[in-house]
Amino acid sequence: MTTPQQSALALLDFARDRTLATLDAIEKLPQPQAILGWRPGPGRAHIAWQLLHVGITEELFASERFRGTTPAFGELVPRFKGGSTPDDIVPTSAEIRQILAETRDHLRATIQGLSAADLETVPPALAQRNITIGKALQILVWHEAHHQGQAHLTLNLYKAQHGIA
Repeated sequence: MTTPQQSALALLDFARDRTLATLDAIEKLPQPQAILGWRPGPGRAHIAWQLLHVGITEELFASERFRGTTPAFGELVPRFKGGSTPDDIVPTSAEIRQILAETRDHLRATIQGLSAADLETVPPALAQRNITIGKALQILVWHEAHHQGQAHLTLNLYKAQHGIA
């Protein structure tokens, strides 16, 4: 029988495959670093921000939101957490891949350590919104799909504006 934790991990892996496919597509194009930093409009997030936001959000849930511990990548959290303003420091695709891999490892370890009872728990960090860990796992699956979609759309806008088929 598949546990909710195993289901969440399988769905997260499915979403991650799509995210990495978008990054693969960018790396095959001319000037991938310029593409990662391209903004679809003034003040809008670039692709690199979208992708690292996914990783940093996973790190925040794996640490402070689920376990009440300090997240890794403390220097990146203010730059890429929800509500942050994207800056002009654009990480490379290698840096993005590294952060996505490491934060996913942290999230995977946290999820694997959850019991069935934990899934029904509202951790202190989510108490104001009354979100259980089980519901937060559903949100995390949606979150990556949402931002991968934004990154993919931004890539398509870049390609259209720059005459790339």
